[in-house]
Amino acid sequence: MGLVDLDLSFRATPLHDGKRLSKAEIQLYNREGYVTGLDVFGPTEGAANLRYFDSLLEKRGSEGAYAINCYQARCAGIWDICTNETILDYVEDLIGPNIVCWASHFFCKLPGDPKIVPWHQDASFWHLSPARTVTVWLAIDDVDEENAAMRFIPRTHDLGHLAWREPTGDAALNQELVGTEKLGEPVVNALRAGQVSLHADMLAHGSLANTSHRRRCGLTIRYCPPEVRITDEEWKKGIEAIICRGTDPSGHWQHHARPTGNDVAPENSPRNVGGN
Repeated sequence: MGLVDLDLSFRATPLHDGKRLSKAEIQLYNREGYVTGLDVFGPTEGAANLRYFDSLLEKRGSEGAYAINCYQARCAGIWDICTNETILDYVEDLIGPNIVCWASHFFCKLPGDPKIVPWHQDASFWHLSPARTVTVWLAIDDVDEENAAMRFIPRTHDLGHLAWREPTGDAALNQELVGTEKLGEPVVNALRAGQVSLHADMLAHGSLANTSHRRRCGLTIRYCPPEVRITDEEWKKGIEAIICRGTDPSGHWQHHARPTGNDVAPENSPRNVGGN
């Protein structure tokens, strides 16, 4: 099934006061395509997340900056973050009580990293329909404009599938949206370590090279309701989902229980998907 056959439309969340998000914040997400600056982990827990990522990076070496991808069902520490109750409350407020985590990815821009993440739409890389994934971006480090925080182009999430080309230069992805200068002013997604943002899977976003002397690391976590379907059998082989909350009566998503180890060896990688 090609992208033209996928449902890539945005479906607004009905307005309500949720477990964590106010009606105004849900309205903001519906209108802008994202909500940000949400507290999850305090300083002590945030420091523990940082130490945990540092330990994974040390195991994987220099390539680990971008390579710790989709290990949520293979690393106990990542599984624990993905099933954090506060994060799930935020996600439930947007997609409902049945929540599937189908991917995760550490994006770590080391000081002086020349790679950009071109403007892109996440769902353009995925074989999922309908497009109902919410991405949680958890700040491991403090992130701001100086160290190449992620940037959003507001209100692009309901424009459908935008045209793209192969990027030129040093890029972390193989798609770059065209004509983004006509889509509005970017917003810098500045976060303190331990905070999260949530964005829709068709929102245009990306990040610049990290020319600073500070690292910029975040964990992306992809959540969807169980009615979303994987449309490509080969792509499906690399998906190791966690049914984080509620149920999947259809059985489409196979649940993976909490693993016991934290092995990020290359041969233990299930697949590579997405980018931020």
